[in-house]
Amino acid sequence: MSALPPSAPLGRLRLGVNIDHVATVRNARGGEAPDPIRAAELAQASGADGITAHLREDRRHISDRDIDRLMDVLSVPLNFEMAATDEMQAIALRHKPHAVCIVPEKREERTTEGGLEVAQDENRLAHFIAPLREAGCRVSIFIAADQRQIDAAHRIGAAVIELHTGAYCDAHAEGRIADRDAELERLRAMSTYAHGLGLEVHAGHGLTYDTVQPVAAFPEVMELNIGHFLIGEAIFRGLEPAIAEMRRLMDDSRP
Repeated sequence: MSALPPSAPLGRLRLGVNIDHVATVRNARGGEAPDPIRAAELAQASGADGITAHLREDRRHISDRDIDRLMDVLSVPLNFEMAATDEMQAIALRHKPHAVCIVPEKREERTTEGGLEVAQDENRLAHFIAPLREAGCRVSIFIAADQRQIDAAHRIGAAVIELHTGAYCDAHAEGRIADRDAELERLRAMSTYAHGLGLEVHAGHGLTYDTVQPVAAFPEVMELNIGHFLIGEAIFRGLEPAIAEMRRLMDDSRP
């Protein structure tokens, strides 16, 4: 159990910048440009507290070489997103990144569509993450704001959960105000619940300038991971100003 009460503010909110979709643009044409490693270095210099990269089974964006290079150049932590497969476990154990976030993965999806089903796969996932924990990686589980999944993540020994904010962001974008508010309340309640179990709470997926502050205001949330929106915004204003504005909004949401 955490020594802090569930409502206690937990300090400065960290921003993890996901660089996957710089690699998506690169891979659309082939070649080396734009370079996701350069984006990671720019994000790091612009105040990102960490870099997130998802090495998918189909290698549709981030490549194995990208992970090799990130491990060589980063001075901020790397959050290595991956599916719970033997191949990905071997890669993570070879590199030993600061954090490993286990996510669901389907070949046909455009992006990660929902949280991991932990409760129905508890025994396998517990054995899967054990070597990662022993190697010194902080293991995070990407899940919906659902108590059953949070309890299961806690039982298998995860240090961190990352709450999927996609349903909240989609409801906001589509003007479904009642659904948006209900999703936000669910995220708030489950952030408090998970913190009470002693889990570190992160959140991410689909967050924009318009949606970030209500989530950033939750005192239990210690890190937000944001990628697609920031990379898109960088086309118009540059990566450094895009990150700076997100950082400002996050900071303004905290006392």
